[in-house]
Amino acid sequence: MQESATFDYIIVGAGSAGCVLANRLSENPNHRVLLIEAGPKDRTPWIHIPAGFSRMFINERYNWGYMSAPEPGLDNRPIYSPRGKTLGGTSAINGMMYIRGHAADYDGWRQMGNDGWSYEEVLPYFMKSEDNSRGASDYHGAGGFMGVSDQVEVHPISNRFVEAAVNTGLPATDDFNGASQDGAGLTQVTVKNGVRESTARSFLRPIKNRSNLEIWTEVLTHKIVLDGKKATGVEISRDGQQQSVHAGKEVIISAGTYNSPQLLQLSGIGAGEHLQSLGIPVAHELKGVGENMHDHLYVHTMHRTSRTQSVNDVIKGPGILLHVFQYLLQRKGLLTIPVSQACAFIRALPGADRPDLQIAFRPVSYQVGPNGAEITPFPGVTASCCRLRPQSRGHVRITSNDPKTQPEILHNYLVDPTDQQAVLLGLRWMRETFSTSPLKELSEEETMPGLDHQSDDELLAYARETASPVYHPVGTCKMGQDDMAVVDEKLCVHGIDGLRVIDASIMPVISSGNTNGPTIMIAEKGADLVKAAA
Repeated sequence: MQESATFDYIIVGAGSAGCVLANRLSENPNHRVLLIEAGPKDRTPWIHIPAGFSRMFINERYNWGYMSAPEPGLDNRPIYSPRGKTLGGTSAINGMMYIRGHAADYDGWRQMGNDGWSYEEVLPYFMKSEDNSRGASDYHGAGGFMGVSDQVEVHPISNRFVEAAVNTGLPATDDFNGASQDGAGLTQVTVKNGVRESTARSFLRPIKNRSNLEIWTEVLTHKIVLDGKKATGVEISRDGQQQSVHAGKEVIISAGTYNSPQLLQLSGIGAGEHLQSLGIPVAHELKGVGENMHDHLYVHTMHRTSRTQSVNDVIKGPGILLHVFQYLLQRKGLLTIPVSQACAFIRALPGADRPDLQIAFRPVSYQVGPNGAEITPFPGVTASCCRLRPQSRGHVRITSNDPKTQPEILHNYLVDPTDQQAVLLGLRWMRETFSTSPLKELSEEETMPGLDHQSDDELLAYARETASPVYHPVGTCKMGQDDMAVVDEKLCVHGIDGLRVIDASIMPVISSGNTNGPTIMIAEKGADLVKAAA
């Protein structure tokens, strides 16, 4: 095998975390940093136009396009599981909502034995990243690499949703990342001047010409090279050639919740019995690799409206040309809107000490089909609920020693009874809100699930038949001290020197909301942990 160069740090995966790490670790000109990405450069304009997320949802060039195993809690349906495959990773194809989660999430991580991860300790890392359009405050940063802004184009019906939610008894809020998460309001987004702020655009582009940083795209990492219990580099394929690259200080895996455990397992780190069944020598027994997988799950409500109250006809008709020109000239119009415009965070389950359901509202009606998000033939709006801290757990397990073979992905959505109860409460809350002014005057018909679904059994059957992921998988290399933990509180892989995992896979429990912001925080803190060790 061909020997390649030596770097101080090798980062595998240029996604939400990897781009942040490349930026922060290359700040020291004495450290040579290599960032490896399996996908191509982020050159398509659809990545950078906020409304282009619909084009990226099934784009095979920029998306891994994984399929899960048949999900037993969803009528044994295999579920499409997209992940970004380009510079910026999933931050280049996601819905751009900037939600950090609840303070108690991080205090919970600390209480599990992960020193340094309380909310008070991670808040400075959230703020460090931000260049918030509202300026600096007790909860927000200004001058950071990542633009966070208010939405420039808010559809009137999104404001009506917020009003109706408040009229059901929720407080109004203008900041889900501030003092309190409870309430209904419009979300801030990772958009700056009308352009998506992927971590490639925000963290990588300004520093990509640093002489001590190399960025290799379309390079597949096969395995971690180990010398006993120490990581010394990686084996890759580049330009059709297999080669090894040496790491003088550390190898950092930032390949995401599906691919980080896959790479560990391909390297002989994982559950020994499983690895041996595939003919992979066991380098280090670590049975938690690939376990503890969990994700948010959306269950949808859809209402038919008049044509003037939905953006469906504008998106599908010639009127979209006006918005194209408006975007090109002013960076305004419908092409700037994220997946969801408004949210509500509610406490639904008995005894909830903080919000346990997130409701996302969109001024458009669509269904997720084989060709991605397909606009319905009638005008309408959509609201979707998810349980913020689901109890159902799945796994990621390789099925071959070939790095090009997709691992087995099982989320186990809705197998836990309390997850089922939460879904029912969410569906009934959305039904109540659509029956409340000023939203009820705009609804002509509940098309999903439909008023013929009334009993718990009918609504749960509907959820099993139609629910779709929020695409927030986490947890497969969880941080902790127990026998199922993969990394410690410094994100070092247990039992292996010179190897860390720094991405969403280290979350022991999912954050209460969208996961891109928390993943960037993990990378900011992880970079400081790496620097401290150096």
